Amino acid sequence: MTAATQDTEHGTSLWRDAARRLARNRLAFASAWILAALAVVALATPWIAPYANDTQNLQLGASAPSLRHWCGTDPLGRDLLTRILYGGRVSLGVGFAATVVSLIVGVAYGAVAGFFGGRIDRVMMRAVDILYTIPFTIFVIILVVFFGRNLVLLFLAIGAVEWLTMARIIRGHVLSLRHAEFVEAAITMGFSYPRIIFRHIAPNVLGPAIVYTTLTIPNVMLLEAFLSFLGLGVQAPMSSWGVLIKEGADAMEEFAWMLVFPSIALSVTLFCLNFLGDGLRDAFDPRAAKD
Repeated sequence: MTAATQDTEHGTSLWRDAARRLARNRLAFASAWILAALAVVALATPWIAPYANDTQNLQLGASAPSLRHWCGTDPLGRDLLTRILYGGRVSLGVGFAATVVSLIVGVAYGAVAGFFGGRIDRVMMRAVDILYTIPFTIFVIILVVFFGRNLVLLFLAIGAVEWLTMARIIRGHVLSLRHAEFVEAAITMGFSYPRIIFRHIAPNVLGPAIVYTTLTIPNVMLLEAFLSFLGLGVQAPMSSWGVLIKEGADAMEEFAWMLVFPSIALSVTLFCLNFLGDGLRDAFDPRAAKD
């Protein structure tokens, strides 16, 4: 039996085709492995960091990179590599957690609006349009200032402004699916609307949702970095890449390494996320040719 006959008999799926196309995209595939390595390093930071996060050496002060301190130290004598590793835990945590919040809210909101359509859709999407008129950064700043500054609130505040575009994307896909045969069959069988939306329609829009999620994480991380740069994000003694970049920017004329290394860490992560997002977009493109 030939390989072509086996493929014809066993068939394939959107997810299998997408995985195969993603594996052929070397840049996206390499980016996925780099991001996985960064996630593992972030989780293992307490065990692999060369120094404790709060270890200071005022006599050492700010010193250039050396064999003992690969990325140098800050004016308080703290090892910069250690601070970058711990800052990565916070930045990646904020990025992924806030994106999960926006994913859950955006998919649920957009699926409900697209499925019911009509007046419900118009009211729900007008609410989205109103929220769109508020500058995202100012909205987050208001939330942080009004409710106080803590890490959990930062997750919720950023997630609360990043779900709007997700809702629009999902709503558009659901509009094209709500009259599909499998949806009509589910309605005829008497399934409840929540079951139809979340058991039958939602799985069919996970592809676009996953693609947009990988493109949302960089936006969330940049927003967190910007808030930390303004002093409204992560507070001491915790640090994030945004906090480290702010500290480095303040001292860049004398201690350039304090800005260079955190910026490299953030830039590499953002590039990998964007490359992976582009690869996933191409992989889930239904117009892509099949082999």
